Amino acid sequence: MIRARRLRLAVLAAGGLVVAAWGAPGPARPQEPELVTVVMTEYAFQPSELRFRRGVAYRLHLENRGRELHEFTAAAFFKAVEVKNPEVLVETRNEVVLQPKEDKDVYFIPLQAGRFPLTCADHDTSGMTGDIVVE
Repeated sequence: MIRARRLRLAVLAAGGLVVAAWGAPGPARPQEPELVTVVMTEYAFQPSELRFRRGVAYRLHLENRGRELHEFTAAAFFKAVEVKNPEVLVETRNEVVLQPKEDKDVYFIPLQAGRFPLTCADHDTSGMTGDIVVE
């Protein structure tokens, strides 16, 4: 009986430590980025208007579902965000280039509010344009 009671107290005490560990503040976990997907076709971005919030982490998933090379060109936008994987951008850091059937992800945090133009550098005259808004 005494042994069973001690065991029960030990289990309760251990459970209290588990609760304390779960409830105790610890180091902040990295924020899971919000997923935003843009599909490129001939000759459109879907969606053509993107909205982001300053200070929020995003994963911009770009899909080229067309038969031609397409660019996600947004020079002013890329200057107004912190890109976490800059190797996905071209050398001039103003666009992402995707071959047909290729997907790429851009991880970023918007730092500056504004409205930014979006184009496909090769197909903007065909109407492949859009807007990016950061609030």
